[in-house]
This record gives sequence, C-alpha cells and structure tokens, in this order.
Amino acid sequence: MQKVFVTIILIIAALSAKSEIVFKTVEYKEGSVVLEGLSVYDDALQGKRPAVLVVHQWKGLGDYEKKRAEMLARLGYNVFAADIYGKGVRPQTMQAAAAEAGKYKIDRTLLRARVRAALEVLTRHELTDRMRIAGIGYCFGGTTVLELARSGAEVSGVVSFHGGLSSPKPDEAKNIKCKVLALHGADDPNVPPKEVAAFEEEMRQAKVDWQLVAYGGAVHSFTDWNAGNDNSKGAAYNALADQRSWSAMKLFFEELFKLIDH
Repeated sequence: MQKVFVTIILIIAALSAKSEIVFKTVEYKEGSVVLEGLSVYDDALQGKRPAVLVVHQWKGLGDYEKKRAEMLARLGYNVFAADIYGKGVRPQTMQAAAAEAGKYKIDRTLLRARVRAALEVLTRHELTDRMRIAGIGYCFGGTTVLELARSGAEVSGVVSFHGGLSSPKPDEAKNIKCKVLALHGADDPNVPPKEVAAFEEEMRQAKVDWQLVAYGGAVHSFTDWNAGNDNSKGAAYNALADQRSWSAMKLFFEELFKLIDH
C-alpha cells in the first residue's frame, strides 16, 4: 500500500513539473525612461529556446498580453511582453489610449527605439536562442512590430494581428531582413482597403518575404475576447478568426524556427 501511495505522489509531482510557467516583472530603460515589461517562460523546459517578443494594444501592457505571453510560453517559447509607454503609463479610457498611441504613431523613431529596447532585453535573456527570435503585436502592437521589421532588426519574423499597416516612409521596407505575416480583419474600418493595398505594394517593391491573411467577417480587435461581439462598433471579438490567426502564427513560427518534422 505504501509503494502505491509513493507511486501516486511521484506521478503527481511529475505532472506538476511538466509545465511551470514563470512570470517575472522586468524594469529596463530606453534612454532615461523607465519601462516595465514581463518575462514569461516554462521553467520545466531545459536550455535555450526560440523567443517571442509580444507588443501590447493601445491601452498598454495588461492582462490580455500577459495571457497571450503565457499561451506562447506553454508552446515552448521564451517570451518577453514589451512596455512601449513607460512604467505606470496604462491608459484607462479609449480617448486616453488613442492619445498615448498617437504619440508613437506620429514619432516612428521613438516607437522603434522603444521596441528595440524591449528586443534587447529578450535577446540578452539566458533562455533565448539568439538565432531564433520573432515579434508579434496586437492592434497598436501590430503596427509596432512592423516598424521593428522596417528598422532592419535582426529577427526571424514578425506577426501583426489587426495592426495598422501604413508607413510614412514605405521605402524603408527595403531595410526588412525578416519574414512578415500580417493577419487582418477583412472588414476592419481602421485599416481600409486602400491601406492594405499600399502595404502590399510596399512589401512587393522591397521584395520582402511577406504574407497577408484577411479574415472575412472580422473587424478590428478580432482576437481580443474583451472587445464584445458587435461588428457595427468597428471592433469586436471573432472566435473563428482568433483561432485561425493563432494557428497561422504557429505555422509561421514552425517555418521560421524549422520546427516542422518532415
């Protein structure tokens, strides 16, 4: 009886050790500005692993990005959720968020500096395989990771989820060294067909390895389960588009990081 009890305890311990997600708040700087990001990884895994930078929506780093980071960590990635705005800067209203995000959309140099500071934290992390790093972003974050790519960052790829696709200097796409995946709501009023067409031409002219997937019936924020379900508001959650885009990202990462088992 005692042997059976010990065996059960060992099984429970093994299952508990299978996946131990660690969350660590990390303070870092861009210039003189203090930023506060979040490091997330599975402590049960051993050694270096592919890494993913996560960039937040327009209200700043919060529970939504923390959950996405956890989901990625459970897939085996070393994750760092960036803070573009600065420690303690977390807009609570749509108006405040629009104003804060607007500062960086106008000043793309500052936006790039902030995201590169976060990338540096992830790159230096002891669990990061420096040859296999990608960035993803949602809404404002999608715009940000595209700017990261346009800055010539040494990453394997970037994924934009319902992000803005426009660029004030489309010729800078020639600096892109990585693969690009844009996941777009086909009915997103914030990213109209003209902007999508301009993005496609930008990527084409720069000869980037790019993909754009448009999800029918999806509007802005289609991955955000907090966005409600009323498409008429221009932003709404779409469960099917969320699932499909997450699957597209995973396949993209498998290709980037050569994880596909032929």
